[in-house]
Amino acid sequence: MEGVTNAGPGRPRLTARRRPGGTARAEILDAAAELFTTRGFAATSTRHIAEAVGMRQASLYNHFATKDDILVALLADTVTPALDFAENLRPLDASPEMKLYALSYIDAAQLITGRWNLGVLYLLPELRSDRFMSFRADRDRLREQYRTLAQAVLAAIGDPASTLAELPFRLVESVISARADALEGTPIPDASVIAGSALHILGWRQDLAPLHTEAAELISNAETPKLSGAESAPDNFDAIRHRRPRD
Repeated sequence: MEGVTNAGPGRPRLTARRRPGGTARAEILDAAAELFTTRGFAATSTRHIAEAVGMRQASLYNHFATKDDILVALLADTVTPALDFAENLRPLDASPEMKLYALSYIDAAQLITGRWNLGVLYLLPELRSDRFMSFRADRDRLREQYRTLAQAVLAAIGDPASTLAELPFRLVESVISARADALEGTPIPDASVIAGSALHILGWRQDLAPLHTEAAELISNAETPKLSGAESAPDNFDAIRHRRPRD
């Protein structure tokens, strides 16, 4: 992965596996994700992460040379799947509203269902440094994919001069704060609600059911990389087939 320092092979661990994931690297990422989102990035050391996994701190360095490398990998997991999916949508012969619905759904779903709410890390002041330039560039590319699709939808409904094209991307990322607020009892919107709202916010008012069905087929057949917190994310989002969109 670009921006991550490679390290050598791991050493024997102290305990049996105690984290989700089939590799020590996956366990490290899971432990770091929990600690970064609950304890805080600055307050978490590589020693804390190693202890949460049950390995020596020196062994952790065989997988990630620095704490920043771990954060780079976690952040990439929140953007890369949706960005790859968006880029694969571009050549398809499908309406812009279907593409925007599908992208909004898959992006919102991975932000909602990930094992840890990694989106809260977007606000870290550390992300302003050059160390995280690659992540910022990928997130900007994803935002531009949303904007392009939104502008196409606005043109199709006869409102090409609208200034609303930025809103679908912002709406999808709002699930990050909604998920954080859920700790206080606020319900998290369903991904299909977010996807439908991404169209409604642009002024699109047609029946969502045909889009939902078409997007379900597209998503279930997509070769999308593993999503962040994939232990709790439905494989290929097959669950979309069994849900009805809410207007």
